[in-house]
Amino acid sequence: MAEPGLDGHDRGAKVIARALRDTGVEVIYTGLHQTPRQIVDTAVQEDADGIGLSVLSGAHMTLFAEALEALREQDADDIVVFGGGIIPEADISLLLDLGVAALFTPGTPTCGITDRVHTHVGSLSSTVAA
Repeated sequence: MAEPGLDGHDRGAKVIARALRDTGVEVIYTGLHQTPRQIVDTAVQEDADGIGLSVLSGAHMTLFAEALEALREQDADDIVVFGGGIIPEADISLLLDLGVAALFTPGTPTCGITDRVHTHVGSLSSTVAA
């Protein structure tokens, strides 16, 4: 899972990355402090089927929008974007309207996340730049 921006808390992202790997998804972890464009560049280079963003900093509207824009610019908007973190209820529908496929807030069971990622991203052999 990628932790875009200045957020330095990646425990949840690593838990989800591990859960996805345990269900057969190849996960590429880009680490902390990546820009959305760096994350998208990695996803394009690795031929990923999805991008998972974990945002705890409150900058979710900007970071998701930048990632989606970078995908459009690289003609890679077939890569599915999903994510989670501290996202206010009022912003969830706005992010979904922007094109984010799925969002998960604290307390979502990992099996619920992996099931939805498989539904939105595709088969168990998918690659996720997360």
